[in-house]
Amino acid sequence: MAAEDYSSISSATFPAFRFVVDVDGERIGAFTECTLPVIEWDMEEVKEGGLNSYPHQLPGRQKAARVTLKNGVAKSKLVEWYMNTMKATFKRKKVTISLLDSKKSPVMVWDLKDTLPVKWTGPQLKSDANAVAIQTLDLICGEITVT
Repeated sequence: MAAEDYSSISSATFPAFRFVVDVDGERIGAFTECTLPVIEWDMEEVKEGGLNSYPHQLPGRQKAARVTLKNGVAKSKLVEWYMNTMKATFKRKKVTISLLDSKKSPVMVWDLKDTLPVKWTGPQLKSDANAVAIQTLDLICGEITVT
């Protein structure tokens, strides 16, 4: 029996830990975790008289999206951006998250327009733990483009 040829399969698996984050075109820090936004639509159910087997489902507006970034505690421009937002200095920025292959070439890129930091969570400090202090920053965004 001949071995199967899988060379025509174009899908590949890429490690999730190779990613970079740019804010307004500037590379920002190193992150241990990035939770990408869920792109989801509100669906409106419309019941049609005489049709009892199912309701029609019509797309409505896109739901709000949120991105979560985690990294070790350090002074960074992202935290400064959030602190300025707390002072009611709202400045929306473009955020780009790029998934990289082993040669550091972009495999998939998420462009997030009109991004604004909305939540910062400080690290859990435990004197008996042997772990890195991790902070979390949540961002909301407008239009999302995936390439």
